[in-house]
Amino acid sequence: MPHAEEADSTGKQETEQFETYRPLLLGLAYRLLGSMWDAEDVVQEAYVRWTGTDHAEIREPRAFLITVVSRLALDQLRSARVTREAYTGPWLPEPVATGALGPLDTAELRDTVAYATVHLMERLSPPERAVFVLREAFDLPYDEIARILDVTVANCRQLHHRAGRRLASGRDRFTLTESDHAELLSRFLQAAQSGDLSGLTALLTEDVVAWNDGGGKVRAALRPIEGRDHVVAFVAGLVARYPFGDSRLVDVNGRPALALSVDGIDQVVTIDVHDGRIAAVYAILNPDKLGRVT
Repeated sequence: MPHAEEADSTGKQETEQFETYRPLLLGLAYRLLGSMWDAEDVVQEAYVRWTGTDHAEIREPRAFLITVVSRLALDQLRSARVTREAYTGPWLPEPVATGALGPLDTAELRDTVAYATVHLMERLSPPERAVFVLREAFDLPYDEIARILDVTVANCRQLHHRAGRRLASGRDRFTLTESDHAELLSRFLQAAQSGDLSGLTALLTEDVVAWNDGGGKVRAALRPIEGRDHVVAFVAGLVARYPFGDSRLVDVNGRPALALSVDGIDQVVTIDVHDGRIAAVYAILNPDKLGRVT
């Protein structure tokens, strides 16, 4: 049975080669979709296509797989946007433990997977998001991105410029060290739990926004809470009405975040920081989105 043995050996080699790219592909798909569940489905479909392709025709496996995953993710994102528009309350990305997000060995890879950035990318059209991620995170040349998306190079440049302009006002530039970020989170929680409203106010920017994602599964604010006074009042109301359980720091999307429970409901809270103050608070309470944190 030499031919069967050769086929088994070839199949094993193809699988092993794919697995070396899986972390990178998951990170790419997550940046495009904001959901690790969807990212895993896309990467698995890419694996099926990988094994069904004549590898003699694949000159650059990395480029081939990035192309397949990008196109699959774009299709998925277009259909997901319809679902997200009908979502109960604000739709927030799925928080993911940093170690599960693939390589983060450049500032661009870390910045494009930061929770605030992934959330901001919801503002973009699917093609804008794809161009932004492929250019900013993976440093692909415009002609390569144009080939993947089947657009002209000029259109590709225009999409990247438009995406950058849309994101410029809100992106977290990673100005705090990890320890300073964690300390700010801890001070925020301590001020909230102790009822120190002046201390809490001092930690927030004037135009801070608090987002809560319960997905209709658990009790949560159905609209973003905008402005420092409103956010302080909202937090003070939570503390007055509901008991806070144990909390701990977790490493999520390349930054420290808080895992805690309020009135027995588990949630992950992460923040966006501008000029040393908290500019956005993201509370993810939907239990379907919390499985990738620990």
